[in-house]
Amino acid sequence: MTEQETLYAIAFSFVPHMNLLNRKMLFENLGSATEIFEHRQNLKEIVPNASKATLEALAMMDIHLKRAEEELAFARAGHIQCIGYNDKAYPARLRECPDAPLLLYYRGTASLNSQHIISMVGTRQITPYGKDICREFVKELKRLCPDALVVSGLAYGVDIHSHRAALEQDMETVGVLAHGLDQIYPRMHRDTAVRMVQHGGLLTEFPSRSNADKKNFVQRNRIVAGIADATIVVESAQKGGSLITAEIAESYGR
Repeated sequence: MTEQETLYAIAFSFVPHMNLLNRKMLFENLGSATEIFEHRQNLKEIVPNASKATLEALAMMDIHLKRAEEELAFARAGHIQCIGYNDKAYPARLRECPDAPLLLYYRGTASLNSQHIISMVGTRQITPYGKDICREFVKELKRLCPDALVVSGLAYGVDIHSHRAALEQDMETVGVLAHGLDQIYPRMHRDTAVRMVQHGGLLTEFPSRSNADKKNFVQRNRIVAGIADATIVVESAQKGGSLITAEIAESYGR
């Protein structure tokens, strides 16, 4: 993206009272965040079915530019890529999903369009058996498909053991976060996260100053599912976030 398009894409993401489907409808109709910004005052002429609430929200898009400028400056200073929906670097598998985010923030070295991508999820209450499965699965994955990218959520349990197993096998691994890139949660996983930035990466749809709220974890699960060819549930209780992620993956045909 150009710097102008990046700025407007960030500002567009800050516009309140709009769900993702409405945002995508506008984006698909106008083609870019720049076009949305430039036509914010006469949007009804271009998108007749746009709701009154949407029109009113976009008419005030200017007030989000300052916050967007701050976010862009933070990204530049932190070597964070702002990846828009139409960018070549945007994960192509994720773009196929109907609820794919329009903007991603990424710090890392791995391609999000690697030839093979596997997501590994599971319980936070991992057992010794689960730890063994993480290690053995990734070891065998390395043997059979050495260029595979391992994706998980950097959380306790299966997530962090999957990331560490990938690093042990010298494989790239990406963590999908439920907050901005100005923090690491849980804090005790910081050292692993630092290694991942050099040998994989950290990915999120949330800007800086976003906290790790419960709803964000549910929301980020669709990225974990959508970015990969397949989702592996290592170990899970009868109910849990990992099974929700697996259901999402199945709904995507993964």
